[in-house]
Amino acid sequence: MLMITCPCCGKRPEIEFRYGGQAHVARPADPATLDDAQWAAFLFHRDNPKGAYAERWLHAHGCGRWFNAIRDTHSDRILATYPAGAPMPDLATLQGEGTR
Repeated sequence: MLMITCPCCGKRPEIEFRYGGQAHVARPADPATLDDAQWAAFLFHRDNPKGAYAERWLHAHGCGRWFNAIRDTHSDRILATYPAGAPMPDLATLQGEGTR
């Protein structure tokens, strides 16, 4: 079972959490000005890397707060978690610490 560290509650099993998609996706400043192709790109196009990936998670059966996590999509290991709104940690530093 995947263990995820909530920034507020600590390490908990994955069944307490809900996945929320890619983190750090910039919302359109004026959605009314987007054409259909731009709107579709915003809604549906996401990165799909093999390796470190920033994701949003909700601690649904805990504190109820959203936070971000860096997960290695190849090994399914969580490299770091941090509060929503905080800047993303440096990936080179995370991978250089032997967490990969």
